[in-house]
Amino acid sequence: MKKLVMIPTLGVAALALAACGDTTATAEEAATSNPITAEEVAAAQQGWGEGIVNIGKVHTDGGDVTAAATDHINTFYAYEDGADILFKPTLAAEDQFRGTFEEALSYFIGTEGTEDGGFAIAPYTNVRWENEGTITDGDSALAMGNYYFTGTDGNETKVEYTFGYMRNEAGDVVINLHHSSLPFSAE
Repeated sequence: MKKLVMIPTLGVAALALAACGDTTATAEEAATSNPITAEEVAAAQQGWGEGIVNIGKVHTDGGDVTAAATDHINTFYAYEDGADILFKPTLAAEDQFRGTFEEALSYFIGTEGTEDGGFAIAPYTNVRWENEGTITDGDSALAMGNYYFTGTDGNETKVEYTFGYMRNEAGDVVINLHHSSLPFSAE
């Protein structure tokens, strides 16, 4: 059986850079020195939910819903960072996957002539998260569980989710994987 030997090349590289006077951090060093935490994932989830509530409120109040949704997507997803995004929204059957900003925007606020009725303009009064678990791994994290969308009538809709997170160049925790679906029904 072969024995795996780990050589601390990151430490050697850091020493070499320090000896040369170069203090530029690599992406690998940044991930090691500033890993994503479960608390950051929970804060990103809370902010995402508040953003969904805000989009619905802006729509109800007759405000600029496109601007509100654009801000939400740019804040919470990695589209602006040029990252590949895997997005499978709950209420999508014909256009199941939303790999571009424009497709995500259509899902959130609707586009005439498509299946998109505007998920985020419903409106909702609250989004509550129940994580089954969160896995952090340096500059990435995964969370899975249920989230509950409270309608204006007070009723909650339970949705299952898996979200993936990455740290962008600005240091923010943003979504690069979003899969959600309604729970299975045997009826």
